[in-house]
Amino acid sequence: MRTLAWAALCVAGWMGGQSGPAQAAPPPGTVEAAQARDTAVLQRERARFPGAFAQAYAAYPAIPRGTLEAVAYAQSRWRSLRPAHDAGAGHHRMPPAWGVMGLYAGEGFADQVGEAAALLGTPAGRVRDDPATNVRAAALLLARELRGSDPDDVGALVGALARYAGFGAAPGRSAVDDHARTAFAFDVLLALDRGIDEDGIRVPARAIAWERAFPAEDLVRLRAPFVRLDVSADRIETEAYAVDPVDERLVRRSDAAGPDAGLQSTDYAPALWEPAHTGNYAASRTAAVGAVALHTAQGSYAGTISWFKNAAAGVSAHYVIRSADGQVTQMVRHAHTAWHVRSHNATTIGIEHEGYVDNPSWYTSAMYDASAALVRHLCAAYAAIDCASAYAGAASSGIQVLPDSVRIKGHQHFSGQTHTDPGIHWDWGRYHALLNPGAGAGTARVLDGFETGVGRFNTAPAYSGSTTGISAASTASRDCTVRRNGDCALRVLLRDDPGSSAAWSVRLLSGAGSPGSNAPLARANGRIGFWVHAGGSGMRVRVGIDDSDGTERSVARSVPADAWTFVEWSFADAAQWEAWAGGANGAITAQTVTLDAIWIERAQTRYDVNVRIDDVQIRN
Repeated sequence: MRTLAWAALCVAGWMGGQSGPAQAAPPPGTVEAAQARDTAVLQRERARFPGAFAQAYAAYPAIPRGTLEAVAYAQSRWRSLRPAHDAGAGHHRMPPAWGVMGLYAGEGFADQVGEAAALLGTPAGRVRDDPATNVRAAALLLARELRGSDPDDVGALVGALARYAGFGAAPGRSAVDDHARTAFAFDVLLALDRGIDEDGIRVPARAIAWERAFPAEDLVRLRAPFVRLDVSADRIETEAYAVDPVDERLVRRSDAAGPDAGLQSTDYAPALWEPAHTGNYAASRTAAVGAVALHTAQGSYAGTISWFKNAAAGVSAHYVIRSADGQVTQMVRHAHTAWHVRSHNATTIGIEHEGYVDNPSWYTSAMYDASAALVRHLCAAYAAIDCASAYAGAASSGIQVLPDSVRIKGHQHFSGQTHTDPGIHWDWGRYHALLNPGAGAGTARVLDGFETGVGRFNTAPAYSGSTTGISAASTASRDCTVRRNGDCALRVLLRDDPGSSAAWSVRLLSGAGSPGSNAPLARANGRIGFWVHAGGSGMRVRVGIDDSDGTERSVARSVPADAWTFVEWSFADAAQWEAWAGGANGAITAQTVTLDAIWIERAQTRYDVNVRIDDVQIRN
């Protein structure tokens, strides 16, 4: 069977053997050039880590495979953190994290470095600076928390991760720190659930049973990707909870008692509300709000939240945004003064973005889109903040004071500052376009060109519960060997699930499935389309659009093998759409919609197939 499969695979042009012209280097001085340079350095560094992970698993077999890679992803995006040398270190006095595992060394958080060094009988400096020792130290601390637990018990893994996290008091002693620890465990499991294979980062996919990992209220609060649906009903069959068919997050049913209203922001509806410690901000304002300051946290999402809740911090920001899916947490009310940009605190709203200025891996499409959606809300709420006034120039790594007329800018652009975030990798041109959609746009606007990454399509192909027929080993990654436009495209490698005889139905989610993580698409005279290249015959593609009444799915388009084909659907033609989930009516009716997913379909087969996608675009 394997020989026959290989023959069929070759006939179908599985590898798509063409290669385009040599990849052009990005123009010097651009964000793309800086990202390409630093990504190349990171790829060389990351090549050393898999061996360290393998040695740690051999030494501590109780740790489920993939967990260490996922912890490293959540804490450092697979980069050896060296706070003494890193640009922007000490941002907001955040306790520094060390090494690829992001271990803390006290200074307000736990001394994971010192504790592991004592247990390993090695100098603390070696734990901080040597990658293999850093990984082994983290494995030792995590294995201690996993002792005696069932390796297949995801709930036990969540508990161990929460105890392992180095935020403040031990679990159960502080509700403040408990939320940060839960958020850390969620970040680790999210990386496992998606699986990651990009720029040398490899986290093996492991489907997470979210309902077994966290209590339902935590899943609602964390906006968990609860996508393993009862397909016939599009809901989880409990008395109190259901799955929202549009954003696929667990919610309380309308007839059930709601959670504490205090969990939701009253200033910005999509945000969670997690108040900072009252000693870290002023409960008043001495001037009117008139500007927005963007920051890079120099730390993780969970760590930043924990730090702003720590009485010793003396700093805060109004919002914190997660890299993986753009989740937004508000920590200071708009009417109060957060302490984040010195003499300009009284007039600014501060937004922290999870990550480190020297690592472009943190700046995802989901983060850009969520941040821009928040700032568009601020532009609508405050007459003095004009989205058109946002900085749109070149990124830089130093202090660059901009005039007060530029109302939306970085920490590094305000006078009297010492910090240089968001830094060289923040794409101000892209951000300005997101803040001002349609401004100066032509007839077509490319949503994802895949020139620097996977864009909005940052989930594994087998991520959604609606996907059938393919295995979790299927991948989606940026690839520069076969492309239609530019230098790169999205390569979707579909591997058959040998345990299933079902036809392939693959839902390639956009923005982790959250409409809030996607750029708004105008319905008026609109058409959504993309270029597609299939390495096998019999492929069909379609798109899902989140409408105001649910999710509409387009009719399928057939795609010939071994040729680039442009496929497109009109929002105005109801004959091109069918109802899929929620109260969908089979037509695009809302004035503004978002892209839910690209669907790829094929009859069941036993061989692997490559599908390339390029230049996902909207025309109005």
